[in-house]
Amino acid sequence: MTAPALPQPRGDLSAAVITALSGGDTAPDSTLPPTVDPYGDDLQLALYVLYELHYRGFEGVPDELEWDPGLLAVRRALERPFLAALRRDVPPGTSAQEALDALLVEPVGHDDSSVSHHLQRDGELWQLTEYAALRSLYHLKEADPHAWVIPRLRGRAKAGMVAVEFDEFGAGRPEEIHARLYADLMDDLGLDTTYGHYLDRAPAVALATVNLMSLFGLHRALRGALVGHFATVEVTSSPGSRRMAAALRRTGAGKAAQRFYDEHVEADAVHEQVVRRDVVGGLLADEPHLEADIAFGVHATGLLEDRFGAQVLKAWRQQHSALRTLPQDGTERKPS
Repeated sequence: MTAPALPQPRGDLSAAVITALSGGDTAPDSTLPPTVDPYGDDLQLALYVLYELHYRGFEGVPDELEWDPGLLAVRRALERPFLAALRRDVPPGTSAQEALDALLVEPVGHDDSSVSHHLQRDGELWQLTEYAALRSLYHLKEADPHAWVIPRLRGRAKAGMVAVEFDEFGAGRPEEIHARLYADLMDDLGLDTTYGHYLDRAPAVALATVNLMSLFGLHRALRGALVGHFATVEVTSSPGSRRMAAALRRTGAGKAAQRFYDEHVEADAVHEQVVRRDVVGGLLADEPHLEADIAFGVHATGLLEDRFGAQVLKAWRQQHSALRTLPQDGTERKPS
């Protein structure tokens, strides 16, 4: 399995991390400047790179750096402002049930703030292709971040979580693993299916949605928030996937591209019930003190998805690319 290349830095923080991973002699300083933007490109890329050490790593980076104390200290320093900003910006005081119930309310008619609504009705093939490239940072490792929570659950919550993850990982069939199906979707759209290929093209709003899963998954103290995130994904997936499948059919994308979302329409309608009843319900029965964390996970997911959608739609409505333009790349539209 070939690991991806390290990305290009986007500021002092990410440059220090990437230099250290590239064999630099000096460990990064874990003291952050007080003006660092918790949602900005520099912090989010630095955090993403450090999280990737727990997944597939990077080409030329020794595996033992995954647990390097200096790098872990830097990661913790980066996590603190990100988590503090999320806690500051999410709505306070709702129960887990109220947070999840709100997700079940589908808008009447067209929702101008929704990427999937836009793609279903007005999206062009190049926009669907860009969307697929951006989402590949998660979908090519789909379900991996959520698997971190399994050893931290027990009883009904663990059984429900494993049942859903079993489907995500192909129910024993490697060709049906959802990450494999997503690679097929990308191939239909003419995209490079190499893991991590579009990292340099992904803006901070896309990195943050993936970093959130790793933040929650890698901390046992945030297991309730991870369950909230997982529940949000499963509750919202089926209607969103139905719109994406319709968009792909309308624009003439290939059958493999359509199949990825068709699979999620059916599977996630079932998963939603299991997650709400067994995973969330089981965790609340076992550890009722985690209810606020579950609600926080739901709201934090919504916050970052809203930020992602707003930036992407703003670019597309101006007929601009939502991808970052690299210094040596003058193209504005088609991802490469």
